[in-house]
Amino acid sequence: MKLTARAIPLAAVAVLATGCSAVNPITTQQAYDASDGVSIEIGEVTGLNLLVITEAEGAPAVLTGSLRNAGDEDATVAASVDGASIVTVEIPAGQTVRLGGEEGETHVTGTSTAAPGLLQEVILQTQDQGQIVESVPVLDGTLPEYAPELDNL
Repeated sequence: MKLTARAIPLAAVAVLATGCSAVNPITTQQAYDASDGVSIEIGEVTGLNLLVITEAEGAPAVLTGSLRNAGDEDATVAASVDGASIVTVEIPAGQTVRLGGEEGETHVTGTSTAAPGLLQEVILQTQDQGQIVESVPVLDGTLPEYAPELDNL
């Protein structure tokens, strides 16, 4: 097979283009928070898309998102929105528990210490890993996907 003058530059471009992924990380293979919330790791348990929904600072609030247990044993996580109201969440091994204010979700509620648009500290604690305090976004019911969370507070 004989290469033409046009085929050689095309082959060089193909080789160079495929080499870009060798030196640059592939973004879709990196874990990231694709929504409004944040992730928190505490041992084998990961809080996914965690955020607080409230109408105002000092008003009732609910923690939304999920807790995923990647471990081989059941996990118990104590969670608090305000540091005073503590809710114990049981997460079976290999399972995910949905947090929120709607029916069928685990309700982690308290009083908001931050206004919507700011960050609020949320506490997660396990017996093995101790306590983790992380700042999570605070939103209100302006966005339609979060409005139902406020209905059950």
